[in-house]
Amino acid sequence: MTGTGAKRGRPPAFDRAAVLDAATRLFWERGYEATSICDLTRAMGIKPGSLYAAFGDKKALFKEAVQAYGSSPVGAFMAAALDEERTARGAMARILREAAAAYPDPAHPAGCLTISAAVNVTEADDEIAAYLRDLRNANLGHFTARFTEAQRAGELSKDAEPAALAAYFAAVIQGMSQRARDGATADELRATAALALAAWPT
Repeated sequence: MTGTGAKRGRPPAFDRAAVLDAATRLFWERGYEATSICDLTRAMGIKPGSLYAAFGDKKALFKEAVQAYGSSPVGAFMAAALDEERTARGAMARILREAAAAYPDPAHPAGCLTISAAVNVTEADDEIAAYLRDLRNANLGHFTARFTEAQRAGELSKDAEPAALAAYFAAVIQGMSQRARDGATADELRATAALALAAWPT
């Protein structure tokens, strides 16, 4: 016994990052429920046994795919804007602008993975629906926190409602994702973004 706890056996004969990217794109395009293990192994170029050995089951693979998406440029732009912009309004303007560019980008499936991947999940996979719902609600919480901070700093008036404002912009962003999946262009989404930002309290 070595006592290291390391797994024995040969390392996987594939590029883990590459096959995870293939799985992510497939989940993003089709959603969780409509993506089968057969679809995944075909897209990833591996056998079912290799998928289970490397990632566990379909749910575990999906969660890892979502995590990978969240650290990619198209998945991380909201957090970056909230962290980097000096004002809450500037952060939201950047988020809307970047969503308008990213969601219809033909370089990847349309829309946002965390918004669209669970729209067709059945009761048997409620865990996945709850997982994505929690991620979306976490973003809503980040918006609310940033807007509350802006109110304390005087950027928003005392009459403003940070939680309601956050819910409004979250709804707009989710709608932009769906519109992109329905074929909306970047120009259309930029117009939507401009109209949404006009609702910012003055």
